[in-house]
Amino acid sequence: MTVTTTAPVAVDPRIRELAESLTLEQQVSLLTGADVWSTVAIPEIGLGRVVLSDGPAGVRGEDFDERHDSISLPSSSSLSAAWSVNLARRYGQVLGQEAHRKGVHVVLGPTINLHRSPLGGRHFECMSEDPVLTAQLAAGYVTGVQSMGIGATPKHFVANDAETDRFTADSVVAERPLRELYLAAFEQAVTEAKAWLVMSSYNSINGTTASENHLLETPLSTEWGFDGVVVSDWTGVRSIDAAKAHQDLEMPGPVGHWGPKLVAAVEAGEVSREAILEKVTRILRLAARVGVLEGFEPAVTEMPDEIDGRAFAREAAVRGSVLVRNENNLLPLNAAALTRVAVIGHNASEARTQGGGSATVMPLQIVSPLEGLREALPDDVELTYSRGAKVADGLQEFPRSTLSNPVSGVPGLRVSFFDATGAEISGEDRLASHLIWFGVGIPEGTSRIRIQTEWTAPDDGVHHLGVGTVGEVKLILDGDTVFDGELVDEHDVLGAALFSPPQKTFPVSTTAGARVSVEAVFTIPASQVIPFSAILLGEEAVVDDADAEIAAAVEAAREADVAVVVVGTSAAIESEGFDRKDLDLPGHQDRLVAAVAAVNPRTVVVVNSGSPVLMPWRNEVDAILLGWFGGQEFGAAIADVLLGVEEPGGRLPTSWPAALEDVPVLNTTPVEGKVHYEEGIHVGYRAWLKQAADGGASPAYPFGFGLGYTSFDLGAASADASAVAAGEGLTVRVPVTNTGSRSGREVVQVYVARTDSAVERPVRWLAGFGSVTLEPGATGTVEVPVPGRAFAHYEDGWQYEAGQFQLLVGRSAEDHFQELAVIVE
Repeated sequence: MTVTTTAPVAVDPRIRELAESLTLEQQVSLLTGADVWSTVAIPEIGLGRVVLSDGPAGVRGEDFDERHDSISLPSSSSLSAAWSVNLARRYGQVLGQEAHRKGVHVVLGPTINLHRSPLGGRHFECMSEDPVLTAQLAAGYVTGVQSMGIGATPKHFVANDAETDRFTADSVVAERPLRELYLAAFEQAVTEAKAWLVMSSYNSINGTTASENHLLETPLSTEWGFDGVVVSDWTGVRSIDAAKAHQDLEMPGPVGHWGPKLVAAVEAGEVSREAILEKVTRILRLAARVGVLEGFEPAVTEMPDEIDGRAFAREAAVRGSVLVRNENNLLPLNAAALTRVAVIGHNASEARTQGGGSATVMPLQIVSPLEGLREALPDDVELTYSRGAKVADGLQEFPRSTLSNPVSGVPGLRVSFFDATGAEISGEDRLASHLIWFGVGIPEGTSRIRIQTEWTAPDDGVHHLGVGTVGEVKLILDGDTVFDGELVDEHDVLGAALFSPPQKTFPVSTTAGARVSVEAVFTIPASQVIPFSAILLGEEAVVDDADAEIAAAVEAAREADVAVVVVGTSAAIESEGFDRKDLDLPGHQDRLVAAVAAVNPRTVVVVNSGSPVLMPWRNEVDAILLGWFGGQEFGAAIADVLLGVEEPGGRLPTSWPAALEDVPVLNTTPVEGKVHYEEGIHVGYRAWLKQAADGGASPAYPFGFGLGYTSFDLGAASADASAVAAGEGLTVRVPVTNTGSRSGREVVQVYVARTDSAVERPVRWLAGFGSVTLEPGATGTVEVPVPGRAFAHYEDGWQYEAGQFQLLVGRSAEDHFQELAVIVE
């Protein structure tokens, strides 16, 4: 049986009339950005500019200025690990609050491409490997953002699941997996949460670039009833052909592929006036919704209660943390029984709290795990710190506390802008030594930028100081010019050099507390149209004897009651712009953990990565806590969980492998320009289950898995129907009892299977989930809606195979399930 759905789009006739009143030139002007971050304003019709800003885990605003700080929330992989639609909604609400504070009307998030391969470079920015979990959380996120009167932008539509050759790669994916997996991840954000925008991706889908693809029309605009704006990823519009599709807004501007060329194409009959009018109507509708079109009431006039952003960042990091090992009940630690704690690891003191690329924001402060534990432990507990193994490669920006502005005398740096004659245009005091300009911030007429600061050495020895940028730069240390030349960008990815520029470093011998003057002079390229520059001043950690570092950490661990080792990735491993080459922890971290565990079995490993890493030592330590990229309050949240102030609330949103060769879907690199999705509908845990059924490996930790600090009993599950008509759903109810000694949260997962089918199917697939928080001894009931679509497959429409399906109730994709039968009629 085939079931199809369509939804008519209602249009306010006044908006249509306003769009029709504009000249063709005015209409077309609205279809390309006015600049990097905003749309064109037409004051004579009361239209202001719509400001867009990168998310998805914070709202940066129109600049990368650290003085304009933003709340930095945990990464999307952390958010999805909470398995909570309510948390996702509040997450979105915090972003909406931030947008208002920063004068932003549209948040460019959530990122809801699937975790097809763990090598995907933007894995941390996406939600999960499952379309149902992703879709529900994305809808919650969008609802939260838009409840604040701010537009949300689900991205990147669609099959944009890797970074290698991302501008040109063609994702070759059959219709069934495209519909059941990759499009399904977006569907609820549009049909239920009513997203006001969707971002088209860079890649092609089955031979047609996303901004020109028919998928923007069907299913997005027709079947799903999307009445919002399709905005391109930045530079994602490639030609006039995108204007013939349902692509509405080209970003950035003012120079692009449309403009006067599009006017000429319309006048020549190549693009219809009706197509232009439809796009303009959508953009004006968006302007009305966000309150920048006079005469129209904004979509939201009464805001929800404000959420404390910093407190929420901490809560979200706790809720997303996943405990995957806890031998001998090592966790939670009893602070009152501790005398000495050894904190070990580069990421303990220099944690990665967010991923690189467009997800980057500038928080006012960051709490590292080392700081979080120092603050949380009683004063009589001795805490030691050892780096153990270097993680971050290349220059790292100077800690702000080590910098003094030589002009004003305040902490930080002095930045001065000069014209071609050498006259100073302006100057400003800055706080951070990694300065990024993307569209705004550099005064018009600037020819050179000078940065001056005095850096205080933290200890005796040789320090490797340097500069990173693209272009001509001069570096002066203590009055000596150590470099005067050009640094060349070897990246082929838009904006990659902003975050990881080419670098030069030079050794400087100092004593602790000595000040070193650091000055850089950068020349603006004469050909630059849009300000697009970055300058990084900092220090590179150079380790002469890795064995000695590990030995020092081992001695600290040997004498401690417990060793907390924080391992993780670096900006060179996980970032927008490139995929990972493997899943190994960088540097000598695996050796470090094994060495520490050998002298102190009471070792807790905190994993600070946005996506899966290999843990060859996982059975040698007592506890493993996955903390992801935990946002600005990461360290405080880790301390809360380790010391039992809070329970680790998360479950895995993606499978974690034991070995790279075990991963069933791995490829991210195009062959002759194409990435073939040969696995079809078997992605993530579906692929692992299929592989295991064929005698292959299972993951180290399966999808949906996670431990807590208490125990639960799942009672007999029941469904409110034993038979349903095609397209109809039902509800599964599961009594849950907390059989442990402290409060805790249980997540109940319902999967569907069909053992006797004429259609190729996964071994099982997620249909829904729910959770309950209970005090010791208490019982509650979890209700899990199972939608009719859970029983469908796609073949020229949604089809329903009549017969018996199994509903499997458990705690992960590989649990021992309760089974209920349901007949689809």
